[in-house]
Amino acid sequence: MKKKLSLLLCLVCMVLGLAACGPDPRDVDYFGMSYEEFEYIAEQNIDMLSTLTEEQKQYFQTYNDEVVQKLVNSWSEATQDLGAYVGLGEFTISKTQDTVTTEQIAVFEEREVCVTFVYEYNYESKQLEQKDINADLVYTLGEKMGKAGLNTLMGMGTVFIVLILISLIIYAFNLIPVLQKKFAGTKEEEPAKETVVVPVAPVTEQLTDDLELVAVITAAIAASEGTPADGLVVRSIRRR
Repeated sequence: MKKKLSLLLCLVCMVLGLAACGPDPRDVDYFGMSYEEFEYIAEQNIDMLSTLTEEQKQYFQTYNDEVVQKLVNSWSEATQDLGAYVGLGEFTISKTQDTVTTEQIAVFEEREVCVTFVYEYNYESKQLEQKDINADLVYTLGEKMGKAGLNTLMGMGTVFIVLILISLIIYAFNLIPVLQKKFAGTKEEEPAKETVVVPVAPVTEQLTDDLELVAVITAAIAASEGTPADGLVVRSIRRR
């Protein structure tokens, strides 16, 4: 058992040793440029930024190069209320495929500022081109943990608030039928409309006496036919 544990520890140490052993950044070829050249560029830029006056900063804000404008603006925002500039700190460089990224620490009285330079290799011109420059405050581990915890609390709080609102909305759906029944029970019934029966006056036909009508018709027919009225008999009269 002891032999297995010792063998396992040896394997772990070997893996850690291999992981820690990487190429020295000073010996890497950065598309034709060396570690010292990138470090010199970063130092020169920060030395220039640390001595800029307010008039010079305003001039660079109207400069045609957007990268320079971004660097000056981010530097002015990051270094505000940090005290006097002390000097340069650690310099790091990394290379991934066709991109080279360098970081130079600028030390101030109150806090450190990290200036990041991003270069991209152009295969057509076969040269490195500067794509981005930015200056950011350097936060301690405790400050980073505090911000991460605050962001986590805000995210969880937002989720719980949304869940509570959804629960209230679902509960409100159960109250809708109850409210409908309550309002339906208290609603006053409208009185039924009375049907007004309008009496229709009977149509009274003023009929002529049947005997007089028969006599008139008989006389007219007898006159037209030239026969005596006694020979004619009226059996029925139809009114139209």
